[in-house]
Amino acid sequence: MLKSNPLARLTKILSLSGAVLTSVMFSSAAMAITEQDKAVLEQLKQSSLKSDLSYQLIESLTTEVGNRLMGTEGDKRSIDWAVKKMKALGFDKVWTEEVKGTYWQRGHAHAEIVSPYPHHVVVLALGGSVSTPKGGLEAEVVHFETLADLKAAPDNSLDGKIAFVSYRMTKHIDGKGYGPAVGTRVTGASVAAQKGASALVMRSVGTDNNRTAHTGVMRYQEGIKKIPAVALSNPDADLLVNQLKRQHPVTFKLSVDTITHHDQSAVSANVIGEITGSELPDEIVAIGAHLDSWDVGTGALDDGLGIGMTMAAAAQIAQLEQRPKRTIRVILFAAEEVGLLGAKEYLVKRNDDVSNHVLGAEWDFGMGPIYKMTPGVGADALNSIREFAQVIAPLGVALSPRNDGVAQSDMSLLTKAGMPSVNFAPDGTDYFDYHHTENDTLDKVNPDDLKINTTIYTLFAYYAAQAPVDFRK
Repeated sequence: MLKSNPLARLTKILSLSGAVLTSVMFSSAAMAITEQDKAVLEQLKQSSLKSDLSYQLIESLTTEVGNRLMGTEGDKRSIDWAVKKMKALGFDKVWTEEVKGTYWQRGHAHAEIVSPYPHHVVVLALGGSVSTPKGGLEAEVVHFETLADLKAAPDNSLDGKIAFVSYRMTKHIDGKGYGPAVGTRVTGASVAAQKGASALVMRSVGTDNNRTAHTGVMRYQEGIKKIPAVALSNPDADLLVNQLKRQHPVTFKLSVDTITHHDQSAVSANVIGEITGSELPDEIVAIGAHLDSWDVGTGALDDGLGIGMTMAAAAQIAQLEQRPKRTIRVILFAAEEVGLLGAKEYLVKRNDDVSNHVLGAEWDFGMGPIYKMTPGVGADALNSIREFAQVIAPLGVALSPRNDGVAQSDMSLLTKAGMPSVNFAPDGTDYFDYHHTENDTLDKVNPDDLKINTTIYTLFAYYAAQAPVDFRK
């Protein structure tokens, strides 16, 4: 867990001499970063570390747009916002590509423990959940500690009851506790329905102790009855567990009112901007984030951070007197939260051909400083990556010994389609305290950590656009 003072760390970084970039010793045959490029990288580092642009972009997005679930007015405003910002920042080309999906509206969700000890509790409907019957439903709760325990229950053993899964996510710097917890959110409703349950209540996929619930997408299995599914705040999940421990039947009342427009498509768009390469304009270095967010909070962390960082990185490079050799493309993907729809459409429009995408990276996790870089490139390209790793080492980034890096979220699909990728790992210890909640707001953004991370993406984009390397080899 990284707990260093970010302001002191930033000051130390700024005080480092440009000689750090030139101190790395490589044979001339192996060098991919020229002395001239090292000078430009140092210039970019100094200017980016002093710039507030990425923070200003996030502030603008969260203030002027706010949350932006696919198909909502906020989503439409965000597309217009991104296009205008990219043009104002000096991108050479800016365009949108339409993305369609199912239009779902949250409505409301209310819940209470009726007996033996009455309490109102905090819930959020999971994304895509159906409604309860009119007037809600009231039923006895059956407790399962894990999704595996729920799966092990006999079919139809929960007839007329509410399934409750209490598994609690654990905190880790790399967010590895998310995987074991998120399965209940994604598939739990259909598992519970197969057992005969009338509804699924699950402990939120989050690491906080706030009385706020965490939403997120869920999926219904074809051929199984659709039942309402909600996430319960961590303190209220503890309360429910404590009541169940007393060995008395616990009755729970749930009212969920959502709307899914099966006859109406939600229309969104990927927003794409480019800084055109000076020598190899058809070769693309892709950096990006997702533009949508859940309809709670203002989407400052998820994924306002990535939006601000990648747009600011390209904007910094656009200010150089000489454009880099390759094109730098910033992709703000639509509808990531509801199933990577923007990324899927991006590949469809290119017939799954990303052979002109030479290297890519996305930001969609964490809120602290980047501490590790994991490449996913050809064996011959590793020497060049190691050279670049020395450039960003003073910024606190270690090079992973592995070479199996996959770009995050949307761009993971591009990685699978053949794009060489780099994964930058930030401190995500506290990220899931706020993830998919009303608390995903601007005040959680640390401006000093943001400057460092934006600088790393800026240096990466310029390096990848200049390096005389085939990252596939």
